[in-house]
Amino acid sequence: MSYKNYYVYIISSKKYGTLYTGMTNNLLRRIYEHKESIVEGFTKQYKVHHLVYYEIHGDVHEAILREKQIKKWSRDWKISLIEKDNPQWLDLYYEIIGE
Repeated sequence: MSYKNYYVYIISSKKYGTLYTGMTNNLLRRIYEHKESIVEGFTKQYKVHHLVYYEIHGDVHEAILREKQIKKWSRDWKISLIEKDNPQWLDLYYEIIGE
């Protein structure tokens, strides 16, 4: 049996800008798709490409529930979640890929 990770993430257009919460099983690929505006939709339209927060989950159902939970939160709660671990709103994608 293989072990798979699932990621719940928040991306932003800029510090305190437009936020988007999503879930994926391949964080690097998904954030790359957002950055390159490969997929039509909200994040392409509003230029939301900076990875500012993510969590790792070992269970897909847990990740889906967490994504839904965060999506229901107020904007202030999401900002607090981001700033707890990333007060400067750094784009974490570049840390992950080692740049």
